[in-house]
Amino acid sequence: MKLRFKWLKKKDEGAIGIGAMIVFIAMVLVAGIAASVLIQSANTVQLQAMSTGQQTQREVSSGIEVFDVEGKINVTNGSKYDLKYLAIGVEARPGSDDIDLNETFITLSNGDTEVLLRYGGYNTSKYLFTGLSSTTGDIFDLMNETAWNNTDRETYAIAVMQDADGSLKETKPVLNRGDKAILFVRCSSSQNGTFGAEIPERTEVFGQVIPEVGSPGVIQFTTPKSYFDIIYDLQ
Repeated sequence: MKLRFKWLKKKDEGAIGIGAMIVFIAMVLVAGIAASVLIQSANTVQLQAMSTGQQTQREVSSGIEVFDVEGKINVTNGSKYDLKYLAIGVEARPGSDDIDLNETFITLSNGDTEVLLRYGGYNTSKYLFTGLSSTTGDIFDLMNETAWNNTDRETYAIAVMQDADGSLKETKPVLNRGDKAILFVRCSSSQNGTFGAEIPERTEVFGQVIPEVGSPGVIQFTTPKSYFDIIYDLQ
């Protein structure tokens, strides 16, 4: 069997070299484009991860805490009736961002009826905000009769307990570190009252104080077996 050889001319060698170079350059360009896409995708994922981490950190560290719930029964002409008023003490959790009470809601349920309450003093002429004015030691004296009469089944009132920096204002009540506020709810038997009735004995009430950002404060208590006193520590 004879071996055959083909002798390449100089122009053939040049043609082969140029083709190889074109293929090589194309491979480099494709690899560069692919690397650029991967880098951009990695940067986008990193930014999204950082943003998600910051939001998660805010959700975890921010929030509102319910530190006390007091109740006062209805006393009319010396006769004692059911629970008419609720005072819910709230403060910001440690490390929490500022909490705008304009955007904070209260949910309450007695098992039969569930209500959603908001602060109603920011866009109406109703008087639903008061500062420290009690001289009797009765926390419910922080509210005057005008404020009580202006609360209804959709709104709660705010009283200031502690506010060193003056951030709790009527039009924009902002709860921040060190502030303490009382959220007042009226549970009267009139149509404007929460639940549409006063709260009787042995009733389980549960709900939340829900801020715009962060974890909510928990409300859960059971009213006494009978009402002998006027004010009760419920939670």
